[in-house]
Amino acid sequence: MTDAPQLYLMTPAGAQASALGPLLTEVMDRFAPSCLRIRGGAEEDELGRLADLACEIAHARDVAVVIDDHVKLAQRHGLDGVHLTDGARAVRDARKELGDDAIVGAFCGSSRHEGMTAAEHGADYVSFGPVGESALYRGEPAQLELFRWWSEMIEVPVVAEGAITSELLAQLSPVSDFIAIGAEIWSQDDPAAALSKLWV
Repeated sequence: MTDAPQLYLMTPAGAQASALGPLLTEVMDRFAPSCLRIRGGAEEDELGRLADLACEIAHARDVAVVIDDHVKLAQRHGLDGVHLTDGARAVRDARKELGDDAIVGAFCGSSRHEGMTAAEHGADYVSFGPVGESALYRGEPAQLELFRWWSEMIEVPVVAEGAITSELLAQLSPVSDFIAIGAEIWSQDDPAAALSKLWV
């Protein structure tokens, strides 16, 4: 475990491809995420447009692209994999559908058991959150102790997400492989500037 986690960038939930394109390009030109995740919340046609846009921007910069839950859309639009928002439940099925080379990640809330099950079922990474107070997530915040334990005991990479602040980022960096940033910057007038303040 290093002290410098990698940036895991999430698109805004329900984003429109036409509006997101220039903002996403600017953010990815200034920062180098290891992964771009397309959040759900849009109609299938719009998610398809987002998928094509994300691939065009991210793959040109050697950044992997995953999408929330939509295995078929991932296949249809040449994405690198899926991020499953319901824990370990669908990990095996997604792996079977997408093959061994695809990325399959699982969001496990604050549940150590769910995370371990997802890892055993073949998840490439496990995501815990929210790490701060957030109305966008169900359940209790994931505590720093969970990340400490995971980083010591489990080899599968761990992602911290949800209501990230500068203070939380400093605490989580030594015990997280990836820090997911999304709503924290897209709600600001200048997302790239917001990320530069947070990601120093």
